Amino acid sequence: MSRMKLSFPYSGQNVRVIDISLLLIGLIVLLAAFYQFKRISEESSYWSVRVEKLEKEQPRATTAVARTRTAPRSRDTGQEISKDLEKANAILQQINLPWESLFDSIEHITTEDIALLSLQPDVTNRTLRIRGEARNMTVLLDFVEAMEREVIFDKVHLVNYKIKQDSPYRPVDFLLTAVWTART
Repeated sequence: MSRMKLSFPYSGQNVRVIDISLLLIGLIVLLAAFYQFKRISEESSYWSVRVEKLEKEQPRATTAVARTRTAPRSRDTGQEISKDLEKANAILQQINLPWESLFDSIEHITTEDIALLSLQPDVTNRTLRIRGEARNMTVLLDFVEAMEREVIFDKVHLVNYKIKQDSPYRPVDFLLTAVWTART
């Protein structure tokens, strides 16, 4: 094991200029930060006192206005709250629907010959509109029959269809509706 030599400054050793200048720069930065902190805290306390004064003055000014319009304002507020509650209930109905079983059933019956373009659920009537494209009419009719066999769907109807004459493969655009039941 080798010996380690430690060099401590002794009383006769000269302190370098860079050491002193770094110390002075550090002290100046510390004083500047302290001054900035003091200035910001004074400004913050000024604004908090001003806000408190304004808050104390505000209830006096608004009480006279509130006395003249108490009944209509409470009626308007009640109507706003009831509208918000209706919106919230509609959202809760949408969330509580059996989405997973609905999509699982649709995925189960969809083949590579069927392209589903849109699914439009109607939460209040529990109906589902499906717009899609089938390779041919036979595939479309098989898809409708498969939907009728699914437990979750009821009253499956082919609303309309159109054979695309401009396409070389002649796919069938379709729109069908179905009612989904509470059974999952």
